[in-house]
Amino acid sequence: MKRTAWFERKFATILDNGLLPGILERLDGTPVRLRAMVAGATQLDAPHGWSAAKELGHLTDLEPLWLKRAQDILTGCAELTVADLTNRATHDADHDRWPLSQLVDRFESQRRALVATMRAAEESDLERAARHPRLGTPMRLVDLAFFVAEHDDHHMARLRTLLKGDGALRD
Repeated sequence: MKRTAWFERKFATILDNGLLPGILERLDGTPVRLRAMVAGATQLDAPHGWSAAKELGHLTDLEPLWLKRAQDILTGCAELTVADLTNRATHDADHDRWPLSQLVDRFESQRRALVATMRAAEESDLERAARHPRLGTPMRLVDLAFFVAEHDDHHMARLRTLLKGDGALRD
């Protein structure tokens, strides 16, 4: 099954801030889902692309960006912090030397900060928006939370494929 490449994805504005609590549950549950996915798994070399450890490490590498973007919105910045679209941090990191469970632990400790920041937002904060630099669209906290959750799932789908050794899913 072919999946849509991340940079080809489009994200519609979410009009209902009342969806944020459910999306935050999804974000908060990502470490639990990752832990279940990697339980008992051994690292396999990826024939093409990133290894399972790099997929997990990439999620951790982006947590500071997500947190900074949430803070951008909360403090009234006009534009969200720009991402390194080359993923240099992931390419330069030596994620493959760590057990998958430790990579999940690192991710979880960083994800807590993002979820806590978003949960602490006041009602008035939910109307603030900042422009996403690549997409060119305004994002509020609910939009950012959904974007991050979709990014998590994008990489989890690849991770599942790698751990099963199933080449059926292609980017």
